Amino acid sequence: MKRDPVEAMFYEPEASGSAVRCGLCGHRCRIELGEQGICQVRENQDGRLTALAYGLLLALSPDPIEKKPLSHFQPGSRSMSVASASCNLSCPWCQNHQLSDMVRRGGRIGGDYVSPSAVVAEAVAQRCASVSYTYSEPTIHYEHNRAVGVLARAQGLKNVFVTNGLMTVEAARDAARVFLDGANVDLKAMSEGTYKRLCKGPLQAVLDCIRVLCEEGVWVEVTTLVIPGLNDGDDELRAIAQFLCALSPEIPWHLSRYHPDHRFSEAAATEVSTLRRARDIGLEAGLHYVYTGNVWGDDGEHTYCPACGQLAIQRRGFLASPTGITGGKCNQCQAVIAGIEMP
Repeated sequence: MKRDPVEAMFYEPEASGSAVRCGLCGHRCRIELGEQGICQVRENQDGRLTALAYGLLLALSPDPIEKKPLSHFQPGSRSMSVASASCNLSCPWCQNHQLSDMVRRGGRIGGDYVSPSAVVAEAVAQRCASVSYTYSEPTIHYEHNRAVGVLARAQGLKNVFVTNGLMTVEAARDAARVFLDGANVDLKAMSEGTYKRLCKGPLQAVLDCIRVLCEEGVWVEVTTLVIPGLNDGDDELRAIAQFLCALSPEIPWHLSRYHPDHRFSEAAATEVSTLRRARDIGLEAGLHYVYTGNVWGDDGEHTYCPACGQLAIQRRGFLASPTGITGGKCNQCQAVIAGIEMP
């Protein structure tokens, strides 16, 4: 079924000529007539920015919320995962490159159209507590995700972005005020050079997005893929931890193990000892919840009470078993374990 083009949000026509300026992500692309932005899914059609991939989904399936990863957001629940093609960054180690590089690789936007109401109906039918916009970059599909999010919230479901954090301040504020409840933001490094050279994007936009989401009351967790020789130095890890702690010591920080993938083979898989050292750095900086990821069975998977050290939630992979927490409080000392709908 042929659909009418959907006009994009967050853009302005330039005063001179037919180009438009997109204000959705940190690139703030200037897009000439007939051309697309860096994301390749937003096109200037006759001076009107159009969302080319609106509702074209490549994934619609329930997942454990822990897979996002989110450890303090409705633990143990299911989330309906929604994904479309492409991305606005070009990370050479991308572990979802089949989706993020689809348009660059094949020149076409894949997927089947699924209406916002159909997404929400499927989430309800699958007994999900939330909808997660994930796998590829949800920001670049903002219009459809926003429409889903509004309907999901009306049905009592929460909404989660799993994002590279390149949303502009304007978009982040709109999301927070209209539909977004939680986010896992990928903070890849604390080096502007690393972002520009390898990811092809601006670090500052990511830092601003994290800050604004926190200010607006969105529950934020942050993931850093720890890559040997790239971002695993003590100083850089400490800088990330200090940035997060200055926003809130209750921001959970996920330190994920890297393995060679896609176009990046310069580094070997991350040693578990490196992740444990990084976790120690995060805790020493004052963060209450620091996790090791992609290492099933490690003690760093668990949630501990920041006040007394009691094991609150035992984890293995995507499984979460509350053992020392009741009503969001530690069974031993009654300290609050921060989060959304904690057990």
